[in-house]
Amino acid sequence: MKAAVFREHDKDPEKVVKIEDIDIPKIKPHEVLIKVEATAYNYNDLWAIWGSPIKVPMPHISGTDISGTVEEVGEEVTSVKRGDRVVSHGNLSCRICNLCTSGREYDCKKRQVWGFQTGPLWGGYCQFAHLPEVNIVKISDNVSFEDAAAISMVGMTSWHMLVDRARIKPGQTVLIMGGTSGVGMVGIQIAKLYDCNVIATAGNKQKMDKCLEIGADHVVNHREADWYKKVRDITNKKGVDIVFEHIGNTVFPQAVSLLKMGGTLVSTGATTGYDSTIDLRYLFFRGINIVGATQGTRAELEEVLYWTANKKIKPLINAVLPFQNMVKGHIMMINGDQIGKTITTPQKL
Repeated sequence: MKAAVFREHDKDPEKVVKIEDIDIPKIKPHEVLIKVEATAYNYNDLWAIWGSPIKVPMPHISGTDISGTVEEVGEEVTSVKRGDRVVSHGNLSCRICNLCTSGREYDCKKRQVWGFQTGPLWGGYCQFAHLPEVNIVKISDNVSFEDAAAISMVGMTSWHMLVDRARIKPGQTVLIMGGTSGVGMVGIQIAKLYDCNVIATAGNKQKMDKCLEIGADHVVNHREADWYKKVRDITNKKGVDIVFEHIGNTVFPQAVSLLKMGGTLVSTGATTGYDSTIDLRYLFFRGINIVGATQGTRAELEEVLYWTANKKIKPLINAVLPFQNMVKGHIMMINGDQIGKTITTPQKL
């Protein structure tokens, strides 16, 4: 089969990521072999290629977010059969510890992100991939492979951030940072499901317009120095109930300052940098909450897929690339040249 493989780390994906011929993997009794129809790009692809913040097993196949059809099932598999349409749940965990059995598999001490920490040669940028039965979810016939791959990781992460961690309620004011990112585009739509007043941010006019198209009520440019003042003005100086944050240190202190009494900032990333400072008085005088989130549960993925099938959540597809040109998707991420999710199609060279 064809697979996108790299054998060393480098800052330039075009230097190291190559399409190679490798063997189709053999599955274990509890696993499923998937004919991969679509793979969505994720920033952990770049971290793996760069070898930062961690080195990954070599040779390496990245790719966490896939969809396709079941090609073969192990003898212990009972929930899916050959020909079923499925999507990946990229959290590999032990499934038996207290954290896993209490619905917090994302906190499992043995958790690995499939396609990032796994290997050698175990990820989603290939024509056939294998996963444990528990790490795949069926998708409806009216959800395309491209949409399923695009929504999988970012959808469950956004749901986990807003519904589980921030405890979103109808009628709240929600600030979605980076509204045209993978998580941001879903975050806007989840907040609108809850009939919230949504303020989104983006880095240029094209992206700002797209936020409004997705459903945001207001949008500001977070690259402008006074962006947070504009958000405060939109709220008539009242502030916001929830900040949905993943940009990092360039916006974090200002985002915290926008929370109203008892408000919650939920963070799932720090693309612009990890180190940040905040005015601690916001914590105790306003009683705010700052919480973290990492990915989500299989149940949350199923919830998002339900709303996707019912046309209430729609992933934003930036581009669909043939597999032989798949490295272009990595360059798009590096350059910030994407709105929404980029997809590659391993069966279409």
